[in-house]
Amino acid sequence: MTKLAIMGAMEEEIEPLLAHFKDVNVVEYADNKYYEVNYNGLEIVIAYSKIGKVFASLTAATMIEKFGCDVLLFSGVAGGINPSLKIGDLIIADKLCQHDLDITAFGHPHGYVPGGNVFVETSKELREAAKRVADKNGLKVLEGTIATGDQFIHSNERKEFIENTFKADALEMEGASVAVVCNALNVPCFVLRAISDTADMDAGFDFDEFLKSSAVESANYLVKIVDEIK
Repeated sequence: MTKLAIMGAMEEEIEPLLAHFKDVNVVEYADNKYYEVNYNGLEIVIAYSKIGKVFASLTAATMIEKFGCDVLLFSGVAGGINPSLKIGDLIIADKLCQHDLDITAFGHPHGYVPGGNVFVETSKELREAAKRVADKNGLKVLEGTIATGDQFIHSNERKEFIENTFKADALEMEGASVAVVCNALNVPCFVLRAISDTADMDAGFDFDEFLKSSAVESANYLVKIVDEIK
């Protein structure tokens, strides 16, 4: 490993990460900021992409192609669909899909376009490292399917559709697009989310309240994973 990328979607998701590092060098590029740090000899580039699949794809591709990162870790928050998930719980994606990708009019399944796949898998090696860290630290972490789309989903009807169609455990707005970019560029990818709201709650009410505490949970775990894979 030569250089590690760590991504979040929102500033709130990477602030707790940046707090772990000193001597941060800021590079401005493509209407965004990239934070370069050296962590015990390991070069790391940290960035928040802004919300949504387009910005996330741009940022992931930039970190790989411009900054030369060869492993990418994504940390952030998600809405829980799996009823076993509670606020603050951690989930790592074994595979991700785009729930809003829809050319079913042409006879294709939801989430599929020709030349692509409904599901994109993440790095088994990175997931195993994350599970070792969880075991060592007594953390409960669910491994499951994460669904990505360019909407903040607050309708229970839509959540049920996504759960039934993709067997998804959690919902967010960036992960699958990052995984597609990494897969195409042969870069191992890992997606970690802390649950900020759940299906049986009013998501709009809970989100702001729990965003920061969930982001801190996710970031602290991610730093331990970095130590493990380093």
